[in-house]
Amino acid sequence: MIKTILRVPRIVVLVLVGVLIATCATGTAAAKRQYIVYVGTYTEHGTNSKGIYAYRFDSETVRLTPLGVVAETVNPSFVAVHPNRRFLYAVNEVTNYKSQSSGAISAFAIDRATGKLTLLNEVPSRGADPCYVTLDKTGKYVLVANYTGGNVAVFPVLDDGRLGDASAFVQHSGHGPDPERQEGPHAHSIDLSPDNHYALVDDLGLDELLVYHFDSAKGSLTPNDPKFAKLKDGAGPRHFAFHPNGKFAYVISELQSTVTVFTYDAAKGVLQSLQTISTLPKEFSGHNDDAEVQVHPSGRFLYASNRGHDSIAVFAIDEHKGTLTVVQDVPTQGKTPRNFEIDPTGSLLFAANQESNSIVVFRIDAKSGKLTPTGQVLDVPAPVCVKFLAIE
Repeated sequence: MIKTILRVPRIVVLVLVGVLIATCATGTAAAKRQYIVYVGTYTEHGTNSKGIYAYRFDSETVRLTPLGVVAETVNPSFVAVHPNRRFLYAVNEVTNYKSQSSGAISAFAIDRATGKLTLLNEVPSRGADPCYVTLDKTGKYVLVANYTGGNVAVFPVLDDGRLGDASAFVQHSGHGPDPERQEGPHAHSIDLSPDNHYALVDDLGLDELLVYHFDSAKGSLTPNDPKFAKLKDGAGPRHFAFHPNGKFAYVISELQSTVTVFTYDAAKGVLQSLQTISTLPKEFSGHNDDAEVQVHPSGRFLYASNRGHDSIAVFAIDEHKGTLTVVQDVPTQGKTPRNFEIDPTGSLLFAANQESNSIVVFRIDAKSGKLTPTGQVLDVPAPVCVKFLAIE
């Protein structure tokens, strides 16, 4: 048999490869341009909210299309999207659930075509007023922080997305120096380390960032050694963010309006304090409670929200030390920015103003990190939490 070998000029091969790469890249980018934005809210205490709201978001055109109420549920103040993009989990931040001193967690199936959520099941959160929910990196477990309950719990995710009975539960004890806000433990957030080996819990009542070994096979939590990193007395740690390089971590403290920078030893789960910096301008003298903290995907900037000053504080991050330098304080054009979220492209910040029923969209300058209003304002009753879901 005689084989015919076709010799293609090298320049043609390079052009064809270039076209193929460009086509693949364009396809990937196109797949990532479309999102659903889910908004958790408060439905009680005089608000007009019905539950979880959603928008369709085109990151290329920055167009947002309202989808309305996608799930009616009570006080879904914080939500989390499963890594497989099929399920969404929301806390129901209530003090009493089915005659128990507990809130609840609701599991939903996601219809990516419409954004609608279908309730799969609800389970008691094992503590009153759950205020934070997340998933481990494998998507096998949901972790929740119960604020008034002062505890954390872990729930297995079943094959159909429903939640099973708790696989772990840890009750905190003790108090801080503030007799009104720190009379007991108040677990405010729980996050997983990049390697999924540790769970880190901000307890506002104890002034501690507690560290637990997380077993992703069993869904268990066991205290690390040391058990926690200590914040300043009366700080009231609330939320936590890792730097993308995994070497630094940041804690925002609600009661003292500060961000504390830590180094992080991934092998041991140990944090060492480096710097504490105010989120407020020096001239501000009113009451303020800090809320959310996030690191930009580039690792170059950090953002923190001020409730009272009603602003987003912008910091530059030293790439070698992890320390912070003030860049800007930007009014959120509304009251009580309880939460904000950076969109997956890293070009926009969505600030949720709880008490003015609005989400204000800001553009992020890639070089300086500074925020500029885009002019887009979303009308949402009592928004608390914003999360993105990539759709195809």
